[in-house]
Amino acid sequence: MNTLHPAADSDRGDAAAFVARAARVDDSGVLRLKQRDDGRVGLWVRTGFDVLATRSVFGTVEPTDVIADAAAMAASLEAGAEPVSLGFALPAAWRGALPGPDGYLHLDDVPARELIALARKGSRVAREESGALGPASSLLDQEVLTVSGGDKNAGITMRAVFALTSMGFVRDASGHEISQDSPLEAIAAAEPIRVRVSPAWIRVDARFGSVYQRSAALGVAVL
Repeated sequence: MNTLHPAADSDRGDAAAFVARAARVDDSGVLRLKQRDDGRVGLWVRTGFDVLATRSVFGTVEPTDVIADAAAMAASLEAGAEPVSLGFALPAAWRGALPGPDGYLHLDDVPARELIALARKGSRVAREESGALGPASSLLDQEVLTVSGGDKNAGITMRAVFALTSMGFVRDASGHEISQDSPLEAIAAAEPIRVRVSPAWIRVDARFGSVYQRSAALGVAVL
């Protein structure tokens, strides 16, 4: 049986929040759960922005790497089932490997307020210029922020910015999710967004989750 065993009620709540937000950014109805060596379970979703989003909760998952039915998981969480049912495994619904846990070089931290401001600007442009199929690829592929560290650079695209904010990974100083109407000043001035790179990925870490944008095409390398 495919099951998630959250370690505490707070982990159950975090898992439920992730599943609910995943439905905003991906309509495939699948999630990937993978056991980590630190006693956490990584929850993964492929966003509609061609960027992976993830957060982790304390607990265990059986089997240790499973493609889950998001609807079944959401229903089990809502019902308070213990353990949480993940439905039937759907291995054919997820192609490709997950990013590795190690080998990332920290470039720099960016103020969370700056990322939220970029997301809002991008949303305004998307509303003005989008067609029937949604935001234009040219907008999503635009590199809106370049982060440097040593002799390495990483170009953060609007795809990654939209994925990070759509998943609710940035919160205000009181822990509340940021909405379009939230003042930027509600986010702590020192709240960081950490940018790291590996040969294949640009990893953007917020306090409540991370997104992974492919970096191979950008020529980023870690020495």
